Amino acid sequence: MIQAKKQKRSTSSMIEKFVPYLLLFVAVVSVLTTLGIVLTLVFETFTFFGRVSIVEFLTSQKWYPFSEAQGSYGILPLVSGTLKVTLIAAIVAVPIGLASAIFLSEYASDKTRRFIKPILEVLAGIPTIVYGFFALTFVTPMLREIIPSLEIFNALSPGIVIGIMIIPMIASLSEDALVSVPNSMREGALALGSTKLEVSLKVVLPAAISGIMASIVLAVSRAIGETMIVAVAGGSTPNLNWDVTSSIQTMTAYIVQISQGDAGYQTTIYYSIYAVGFTLFLFTLVMNLFAQYISRRFREEY
Repeated sequence: MIQAKKQKRSTSSMIEKFVPYLLLFVAVVSVLTTLGIVLTLVFETFTFFGRVSIVEFLTSQKWYPFSEAQGSYGILPLVSGTLKVTLIAAIVAVPIGLASAIFLSEYASDKTRRFIKPILEVLAGIPTIVYGFFALTFVTPMLREIIPSLEIFNALSPGIVIGIMIIPMIASLSEDALVSVPNSMREGALALGSTKLEVSLKVVLPAAISGIMASIVLAVSRAIGETMIVAVAGGSTPNLNWDVTSSIQTMTAYIVQISQGDAGYQTTIYYSIYAVGFTLFLFTLVMNLFAQYISRRFREEY
């Protein structure tokens, strides 16, 4: 028995020494993978700017890479399409997601919460290509009954569906933030004569604003990077306007279009997808940094 215990301790000691190196290796692989992606974007983007002026890229109002001449590479129409869809998604998702979170944390019974929350989480598990065809074949025809001038491909339909897709993210993360508020704050407000609604909106909501804002910013950054819904239902017409009833093209949809083989390898159009991808990367990076700032700036300690 003594010998067996010594052998077991020896094996356990070897595992204890090995595990930290294994975890370090996994962490290093993750960091190197991220670094490799960023460097690939940067190097290929610099190749693109060696052929196209960065001033034209940032200021031109036309994006026509397939024109017979050298093409026009102004990123503003793609940015416009992306922001239109994202704004519509935020208008749909923020009120519904926040209301769902308040209901689940403040009003719903345990039985109701166990029933509703899994249904919300199912929305997050639906493939985005399914959302895309749902927007094209169901939402768009329904909207055309209300807005006859709405085109088959438009910004409104994918924006609404992306908003539906990111509702679970806002609802789940916001509910976690609301639940973390101590019950003593609720009980104190109720003892002072506040109603349930007043406690929810004037006490619990401000106390959890850090987590709520972070959830909204993360959901919006998810909407900015959405690909398949806008590729299927948004169209492929880059226009610099705020008309939500006409066809658009977002940054992600353009990358999908070129990745399908519409451009030859090492052509200017090929390198343009890296410039667009790098722009998209900067958008999502700024949104994530903003979410971290909001989380730190308004964090409440109890």
